[in-house]
Amino acid sequence: MKIALTELTTKDLATLVQRIISTSQSGKYPVITNDPLLRVLETSYTEYDLVYAKQIYSGKGKNVAEADSERDLAYSNLKAFLNGYRKLPSAVNYQSAEDLYQVFRNYGLDLDRLSYSSQTAQMKKLIADLELPKNIEKIAALSLGTALMEMKMKHDAFESLFAEQAGANADLRLMKSASGIRKELEKNLKSYLNYVTALKDIAGWEVFYADLNELVKAAKNSTLTRLSTPSEKS
Repeated sequence: MKIALTELTTKDLATLVQRIISTSQSGKYPVITNDPLLRVLETSYTEYDLVYAKQIYSGKGKNVAEADSERDLAYSNLKAFLNGYRKLPSAVNYQSAEDLYQVFRNYGLDLDRLSYSSQTAQMKKLIADLELPKNIEKIAALSLGTALMEMKMKHDAFESLFAEQAGANADLRLMKSASGIRKELEKNLKSYLNYVTALKDIAGWEVFYADLNELVKAAKNSTLTRLSTPSEKS
């Protein structure tokens, strides 16, 4: 049973090992029942199965980006309203708009263009300042309480998702690398196949060997087919 395991795709290797384990556990071959090498292969495959299809990162990036866009929109809308209103001296409470716009200016008028972490740090300060009693009165006078609450909620929602992403990414980095797990699985599979091959001439092992050999041939053929087919640009 010779096969270049390193040439198998991630999926084909998983399929081959799963089929070999399933066949070994079928109950048709008493010689392999409770075999310690089979248990080693099973354990190795379980670990491989948990991570081989996982992305390096958590996959939460899209959700975080969407939450950031919503936060930016709430920030931009409130800033734009104040900027427009303060330019109307004839409007009631226009000075309140001018004062509140100055608060925005104190923390930068381009927060929505900053990096996630820089924007978060500045927006925390901005929101805290806007919630001071003297500014809350001005916000109430301009009927902007809902707008401020929306900006704060969008900011909090972003922070929550960003924290989840950071935690998930950290967990993934702490896991064994997929390449290391694959090497371990290849080593254990090779040992198992060599073990069965060495015993193939002993009564009771010949049929088991023949069935596993067919599985290996099928995996080898899938590799040859893939290599002979022009790959598409991904």
